[in-house]
Amino acid sequence: MRGVVCEGERLGLRDVTEADVAALHAVYGDPAATQHAPFEPRSRQEVARLVEEAMEAAAAEPRRLYVLAVIDAARRDVIGVARLRIEPDLPHSAEIGFGLHRDQWGRGIGTDLVRLLLSFGFKQLGLHRIWGARSPANLPAQLAMLTAGMVEEGRIRHHLHTPHGWRDSIVHSALEDEWTER
Repeated sequence: MRGVVCEGERLGLRDVTEADVAALHAVYGDPAATQHAPFEPRSRQEVARLVEEAMEAAAAEPRRLYVLAVIDAARRDVIGVARLRIEPDLPHSAEIGFGLHRDQWGRGIGTDLVRLLLSFGFKQLGLHRIWGARSPANLPAQLAMLTAGMVEEGRIRHHLHTPHGWRDSIVHSALEDEWTER
């Protein structure tokens, strides 16, 4: 297994480890950070299980799931989580998702994170298409994806069942031959 190392100007990405459970729980367990997610805030035990599953997925061949700690490049601490899942039937396409600690909001970190995920997917994994789906009400995610160079493709009606009922999703994507690192 080859571990992920991806460095940007303000952020880095690396595989999650057991030592990251508390930092990731600060995202997955925060009602504000998960308000647009299709799940309720996670308990610390649930986050620990997610980390275990991520570590197992990191050892799989071929690897299809990357659950990555988002690292502040200056302080070297974990400030969020990012996911990239390669579609089994479409090995050149992947879905991304991300979440940041609340104290990182409003600083352009989300845009930097999406750019870093796109760079990782296109340059290191050789993907052709990367996409992400967001809640229609999640305007910060919309801004991050659009500013990072993704294109809004459209709406999937009643895409996800959440604790609050059915939710539409807005899909954004980037294609390798259209994407330029910004």
